[in-house]
Amino acid sequence: MADTPILMTIPQLVDAVHGMCICNFNHENGFSSVATDSRNVLPGSLFVPLLGEFQDGHSFIPKALEAGATIVFVDQAHRDGSGSLYSVLAKRYDAAIILVENTLRALQNAAQKYVSFFPELVKIGITGSSGKTTTKEIVGSVFSEKYSVIMNEGNLNSETGLPLSVFRIRKEHEVGIFELGMNRKGEISEIAHVLSPSLALITNIGTAHIGILGTQRAIAEEKKCIFENFSDTGVGFIPENDVWTDFLSGIPRGSVRFFGPESTEGYTGYTNLGIDGSLINYNGITIHLSLPGRYNLMNALGVISLAGYAGLKPMEIKAGIEKVKPLFGRAEVIKGDATIILDCYNANPDSMESALGFCSDLEWEGNKIFVLGSMLELGAESLKAHERICRIASKSGVNHVFLFGDEMVAAGYLVDWNNVLVHSFIDIDKLSLALAQTVRSGDLVFIKGSRGMALERVCPALNIREKCGVNHG
Repeated sequence: MADTPILMTIPQLVDAVHGMCICNFNHENGFSSVATDSRNVLPGSLFVPLLGEFQDGHSFIPKALEAGATIVFVDQAHRDGSGSLYSVLAKRYDAAIILVENTLRALQNAAQKYVSFFPELVKIGITGSSGKTTTKEIVGSVFSEKYSVIMNEGNLNSETGLPLSVFRIRKEHEVGIFELGMNRKGEISEIAHVLSPSLALITNIGTAHIGILGTQRAIAEEKKCIFENFSDTGVGFIPENDVWTDFLSGIPRGSVRFFGPESTEGYTGYTNLGIDGSLINYNGITIHLSLPGRYNLMNALGVISLAGYAGLKPMEIKAGIEKVKPLFGRAEVIKGDATIILDCYNANPDSMESALGFCSDLEWEGNKIFVLGSMLELGAESLKAHERICRIASKSGVNHVFLFGDEMVAAGYLVDWNNVLVHSFIDIDKLSLALAQTVRSGDLVFIKGSRGMALERVCPALNIREKCGVNHG
């Protein structure tokens, strides 16, 4: 740890987490990295054992110490049962044990304290039902034209992912751009409290996670929590045409600005390039957005509004947007004998409908082939939502539809497909074989489903194994 900076000292950490140091054999008196998985522990790490549904991270404390962890959180229940063992291990490995009430909350409190060490950092938070990771990447690319930027990697945006991400902030960073996601009620509030952004953007309010929160209003309430730590100078950016725009606008402190075709200052229109994206007319210049679909245009307009407010110049905004390339599985266009639109990283009814509308509007000489996987976490709304998507697909001008997953297959039986050739599968190998036998040169293949469906597994059958990254998690 001598060659890496100490992020927090033990006294600072104990104070931040309202804990108690029950033994300290840590020669450096601090930590230089943070891990919640013992396999990710580095010499000098703080190890935070979390209680999961199927396993207890405390059982991995010996492995974490052996790997070089120099500080470990332990909750009260485990201290009562194994406190003496942890103390013996701490002495053996020159580590400290800090007793906390709840290890997850302690991680979040430690991260909040760490963020406070950087008062000059401009903190930008991004959330929404869909498009938040793509929007974060566009924001990061644009702001990197002028500033030293730190972002959460991939989609490390959760109750644990965001705290781990902010520990990567260093003194050279000028802007921090962090995506905030959620899988339960109250999660956005918790992690917004960690970050306390001064600028925040909501991409949209849809039906993702409606099976968890129950109603779209509950989703809107959860996403709105990104604004709750604003000071009077905080600014939130909200889509102009969302059903929940008025509700999102009512914040106790700070102010709200809108983005979209009517609200983004300097925007004068766009040219649709189909699968090659859009040309955006902005303040007398033309910006090529390579990401296809009107939904990505809206994401870009949100970024333009945010960046313009923050003082970036039109040419800086143009340069940043034009450097953005599709992320794995997010409207990723792969051109070959057949053209593949791989949109398999996630799916909910709103994003599915938008993507189907985009594919329906494309002029295409070959066959259009849709591979539609189940949309997860929809709860009681699941069958109705899947049936609606199947009905939209049946009227989209598609030639073949491949349905995959129990929910999507069940809904497919409720729909009159007219002249569309429909194929239903719950086995990925049989789906792959059928696709290999169907897809021909010149066809358009659109692939979309929830992350849990892992539809990138059909890539080898389409001879695009390397391009679509079948090893991505």
